[in-house]
Amino acid sequence: MMTLSNYSHTQYSPLSSMFLRLVILAFAISILAACGGSDAPVAVEETPIPPPETEAPVNYTGPPPATEDVQNFKLNVWDNLATSDNCGACHIQDQQSPSFARFDDINEAYRITNTLVNKSSPKDSELITKVAGGHNCWLSSVQACTDIMETWIGAWLTTDESANEIVLEAPPEVDVGENKNFPADPALFAEYVHPALELYCSECHQSSASVPISPYIGSNDITEAYLASISKINLDAPSESRLVARLRDEFHNCWTEDCAADGLTVQNSIEQMADEIEVTALDANLVASKATSLVDGILASSGGRFESNAIAKWEFKAGAGNIAFDTSGLSPAIDLTISGGYQWVGGNGVRFFDDGKAQGTTATSKKLYDLISGTGEFSIEAWVQPGNVTQEGPARIISYSGGDDTRNFMLGQTLYNYDFLVRHDNTDANGEPSLSTANADEVLQAALQHVVVNYDGAGGRRIFVNGQDTGYEDSVEGALLSEWDDSFAFVLGSEVSGRFNFDGILRMVTIHNRVLTPEQIAGNFDAGVGEKYYLLFGISELVNVEQAYVGFEVSQFDSYTYLFSTPFVVSLDPNADMDGIDIQGMRIGVNGREERTGQVFATLDTVVDGSQTAQTLGYQVSRQGTIIPVQKGPDLDQFFLTFDEIASATSIRTASPPPTVAEPIDIEAQAEIGVRDFAEINASMATLTGIASNRDEVLGTFNTLRQQLPSVTNMDSYLTSNQMAVTQLAIRYCDTLVEDTSLRNEYFPNVDFAYDVNSGIDDQFKQQLIDPLTESMLTNNDPSQPNAVDVGQEISNLIDKLAVCSNNNSCSADTTETIAKASCAAILGSAVVVLQ
Repeated sequence: MMTLSNYSHTQYSPLSSMFLRLVILAFAISILAACGGSDAPVAVEETPIPPPETEAPVNYTGPPPATEDVQNFKLNVWDNLATSDNCGACHIQDQQSPSFARFDDINEAYRITNTLVNKSSPKDSELITKVAGGHNCWLSSVQACTDIMETWIGAWLTTDESANEIVLEAPPEVDVGENKNFPADPALFAEYVHPALELYCSECHQSSASVPISPYIGSNDITEAYLASISKINLDAPSESRLVARLRDEFHNCWTEDCAADGLTVQNSIEQMADEIEVTALDANLVASKATSLVDGILASSGGRFESNAIAKWEFKAGAGNIAFDTSGLSPAIDLTISGGYQWVGGNGVRFFDDGKAQGTTATSKKLYDLISGTGEFSIEAWVQPGNVTQEGPARIISYSGGDDTRNFMLGQTLYNYDFLVRHDNTDANGEPSLSTANADEVLQAALQHVVVNYDGAGGRRIFVNGQDTGYEDSVEGALLSEWDDSFAFVLGSEVSGRFNFDGILRMVTIHNRVLTPEQIAGNFDAGVGEKYYLLFGISELVNVEQAYVGFEVSQFDSYTYLFSTPFVVSLDPNADMDGIDIQGMRIGVNGREERTGQVFATLDTVVDGSQTAQTLGYQVSRQGTIIPVQKGPDLDQFFLTFDEIASATSIRTASPPPTVAEPIDIEAQAEIGVRDFAEINASMATLTGIASNRDEVLGTFNTLRQQLPSVTNMDSYLTSNQMAVTQLAIRYCDTLVEDTSLRNEYFPNVDFAYDVNSGIDDQFKQQLIDPLTESMLTNNDPSQPNAVDVGQEISNLIDKLAVCSNNNSCSADTTETIAKASCAAILGSAVVVLQ
């Protein structure tokens, strides 16, 4: 975004800006009228049009900032807000109050802005809440505008990188209420609600649409439609359902000229469904806390994240649409257009699949070139959840590139490995050779991971996963970034060509134009990702102590689950005495009933240490966490706790009847033999040949073949590809054995490896070669092993076939070694080793 101080010519006036807005608004009203009918109400917020004579000047010419804090305010807030396409169009002197964007006196703008900012809780600042309410958002996403405004104000208010102080506040006193819960079976939804959704919404809201738009409420797959609709339906108050509000209040794709009537149609169908669902009431015999929800939670501070040098950031909070907004607050914003296979996921994130990708323009992507080439160093930080560990290519997770084989940098995936490519004076145009994690370490997992890759000219490349340095040294000396190309585009989930697609979820991506230190990386990992809340469950009535609570750190882990972690007991009354309170068997309840799964605290048995309960996060009950399923969605789900015992209160639990013992069934006969898995095969070959399994020659081959070797011992799962891998590994072990003169002389003490095969092979030579192999690899007293004589005859036949070159006197000098290797591999790669 261009600031006033950077204008050189007047290009865009407040008058022309407001005129353009009115034209767009008039057009929007005509569209809404066509959807909702001529009588449909339209709420229009009137914004005064500034008279021409108050047009903001191209440069700030007022008095200088009086203090360093005023200067920080100007750089981080005023320069961004006081533009004519933002707040500077209206909130200036002699025009619209409050005049926090005034251009005549930065110190006065500073004074006014301070009255609009809550320094103890910046998110509650009036500047932010107004934007969050939709007031003059300059982007298509109110959430993105809110995030950017928070970034600007946060950058001004933050004087160091320490975490903001956590302030716990008492939530509303709410008893566990009666609720209606969605049944597991979608039959009622299919009968009452789905018909209208499928008829009127399926053109867009289904995964098989030509341009699929999430959520897939109109899918012809009833289960998919049901799961997508649950968070949009309020069973306790159908009129407040999101499905209804979108039609009734927002005129979203009404199918008649009366949007209110269409909304009522959907509301009635939800009411019919809700009428047939029984109310869930909490068992009166259970001891329960007060209830709360995420709406009443205290937003956990994101302090502790180091972002002083963040130049681009994507948090994926929009949750809809096809734009991933750069919320770094640093212009120009690299907003990414998402296309192909993608899906927004709960808890802030985007899943990429098939041909999905998110790409910026070359013009905005140039910000990376401009701000990184100057420092000569950078960090890429991301929360990544790979969909599987079979992706190759490497699959492009994050790339700044011009094509399949030209780039400035790239973070990718190859199977279990992360690959980091950087173009500089000592690498090629593709950034190769890459720095990659090792196959054997399996650093990359199909789970949520915090990944940071650093590059600087002195230290080269480093890879950090989950706060820890992976320890891999860059084989290429670092150098300047003078080879970078400023015409490339930044892209997530794919190459710019659409190839080498990544299957997985990105929850946050940040680019820093300085490397993050190990301490900063560890701090950012500890800070986590996504919005986290502290939920306080009132227990005052149970323990007879004022303002007593059990607290949890809670976040929406994904579209289907919440993460409850690190419970604590706290008192908001510093004079309260909670010492010695006994807590046993704590469970989490949702919407009037205890959740059936994830109850890791059911075995809790602790006594509260009262000396700790007055601390910010009180007495820590446990370090564990658990996953609880989403039911109605984060806006509607109501949580509570139950206790087997707390203080003097005890729950009365009715013992569940023992499960019915299933009738035994006959199964097919199982094989009495199995196959060795990859580790067992490798260890067996090492023992039988005397070659250490960590020797470079065999270790590299094993790591390459590991995923092709058998992973389970079930005989029925053994494939031809498994046998091919076993054979290749056996050949490598035998090749290493024979090529090592010392080892082969010890293994084959009587074999003359200078033997002239061209003169023919006699039986004595064969026996001198075969006997050591059968003696080392066969156990004759084991009836499951093949007979040594029979095996010897098979090897003898193999030797005869390998020595046919003697007929034309053309065998090479190393034919004897070749025969020894083949004979060894024939036994080592056979059922002798594979079966068990």
